[in-house]
Amino acid sequence: MNPAGPESDTESSLMEHLLELRTRLLRALAGLVVVLLALLPFANKLYAWLAQPLLDKLPAGGQLIAVQVASPFFTPIKLAFFVALVVTAPWLLYQAWAFVAPGLYQREKKLALPLLASAVILFYAGCAFAYFVVLPSVFGFLAAIKPDGVAMMTDINAYLDFVLVIFLAFGASFQLPVALVILVLLGWVTPEQLKAGRGYAIVGIFVLAALITPPDVISQLLLAIPMCLLYEAGILASKLVAPRPADTAPSP
Repeated sequence: MNPAGPESDTESSLMEHLLELRTRLLRALAGLVVVLLALLPFANKLYAWLAQPLLDKLPAGGQLIAVQVASPFFTPIKLAFFVALVVTAPWLLYQAWAFVAPGLYQREKKLALPLLASAVILFYAGCAFAYFVVLPSVFGFLAAIKPDGVAMMTDINAYLDFVLVIFLAFGASFQLPVALVILVLLGWVTPEQLKAGRGYAIVGIFVLAALITPPDVISQLLLAIPMCLLYEAGILASKLVAPRPADTAPSP
């Protein structure tokens, strides 16, 4: 028997995994680049669409300005890259899934696919809620409390950074049901414990909302209230996937 046999098999298996990882990464990158190139001709239109919630609330004389010389060029491109990243999220997650799926059990595969799909849908829902509800409310509130004699002229790059933070905050916060389901599947908590800790969770949600949103009550409430509802949705979903006593009982 050749003593180098098992070691050679291990090295061969490692090389196959590395080659598969490289293939998946290249496919993910290719998809992102293709979508980005398709969006670049519409970068200025995308920015005009993104700026509309602010422009609709600006008082007479208010406008967006470019403080830096290259901002009118780089800022729309930055937005196009972010949009391409969001649009290709299902493709990127699929490549990650295709890489790790062969090493999962059948039950894990059945649970992972709905969780991944739910995470993507909830992220999109969070971004849509931020654009159509949160941003108009926040900008309307800020324009209403503007001191007299102060003209609202926001830098286009600063505005983009502000909006992207809002999108990421709401998109990530809307993942709460998925996070709760994962915690239950891992056995770290039970649906009953989540239900019993509802009061602490609500306090934590309001504290988190105060930390990651702009310093105004409107945006904090618009984040905290949906998260409280999503917490309840997470409890309901966790009850459906919680391991049954028969599943966790030791076999004779």
